[in-house]
Amino acid sequence: MFRSIGPVLAVMRKEFRSELRTRYALNALFMFVVTTLAIILFAIGNENASSEVLSGVLWIIIFFSTMSGLSRTFITEEERGTGPTLQLLTRPLTIFIGKFIFNTVLLFAINLLTVALYLLLLTNYQIRSYDIFITIMALGTVGLSATSTILAAIVAKANTKGTLYPVLSFPLLLPLLLSVINATKMAADGARFLDALGEYQVLISYSVVIFTASVLLFEFIWKD
Repeated sequence: MFRSIGPVLAVMRKEFRSELRTRYALNALFMFVVTTLAIILFAIGNENASSEVLSGVLWIIIFFSTMSGLSRTFITEEERGTGPTLQLLTRPLTIFIGKFIFNTVLLFAINLLTVALYLLLLTNYQIRSYDIFITIMALGTVGLSATSTILAAIVAKANTKGTLYPVLSFPLLLPLLLSVINATKMAADGARFLDALGEYQVLISYSVVIFTASVLLFEFIWKD
């Protein structure tokens, strides 16, 4: 068990060191969040938008910031020529899990900042059921990370890397986005924790299916 964890941690450390050196994903995520929030504030103004609209806008920000920040997860390996070295040093599954964990940690940090700024700046939007909200944010972030990681591996092998990533991501992430938006609206309306049980089940099932499919397919994608 410890032998299998060691290489995963090594991949994670490589990702953290690379990100701290270039800060590409952090800068892209942060700038997108700040810019989009500023545009939303100017657009809404003094209007009292419904909780459903504001819940949807929150997840739209999270979705597009994820697309801008995680699109280069595997492209950097192709550009630097480190892909063949990783193939020689460790198994494909280890690479996928290491990058998945790194992306998940990064998304959790950025989403926490996004939610804090969103609630601070949009004073007419409040969360009344934090148990639902925290659960949905956790499940939604894991699902986003799993889907984004495997799609980044696919896009890295394509010629049109820039435009292909969001085009592939949206239809795959649509079930997740619908569930998290609906559950976030319930959290804003003060629903009980069990009222969102159906959304929890959808998100858990989605994440399990995506992660399992990614584990099974990643070796073929990585070695293509």
